Amino acid sequence: MFIYEVDDEITIRMLNASDAEALFTITDNSRTYLRNCLPWVDNTKTSKDSLEFILHSFELYANKHGLNAGIFYKEELVGMVSLNQFDWTNRIGYIGYWLSKNYQGKGIMTRAVRALIDQSFNYFELNKVEIRAAVHNKSSRAIPERLGFKKEGILRQVEWLYDHYVDHTVYGLLKNEWIT
Repeated sequence: MFIYEVDDEITIRMLNASDAEALFTITDNSRTYLRNCLPWVDNTKTSKDSLEFILHSFELYANKHGLNAGIFYKEELVGMVSLNQFDWTNRIGYIGYWLSKNYQGKGIMTRAVRALIDQSFNYFELNKVEIRAAVHNKSSRAIPERLGFKKEGILRQVEWLYDHYVDHTVYGLLKNEWIT
């Protein structure tokens, strides 16, 4: 099971079944906010859906296909940070994240993503990490920009978001560019 102490306030770790209700609650409480950028929100209707996500996350991790970790701020689940996919042939990991609306602006996500980058390069031995964020999602795009990623381009109409397509900005960071 993956667990990483980021600092004295933040821990990132894989969720377990007992976290399903908390995950559903923060998703449900931020539903309108999250729906602006995440296509799965409408499919999360009950804590059972959150539990299924958690169980699937264990399968992904066991098969080395991905890592979904909860972000715990002062021991409270406040969001998720993930390596959504591993490309082992090319040693690339694709980072995704979201944070409860109530915890924005505290530097939580920047610290959590920084920690996941460290783990990506040092534990998983990746050569590159990528972050893709909707062009209109300035707060998500601020994370890779703050952490020294290079803007690599725009993917046009790459994601269907409920009733329209969304363009993504692609950011990349190489292991030899990472300054901890």
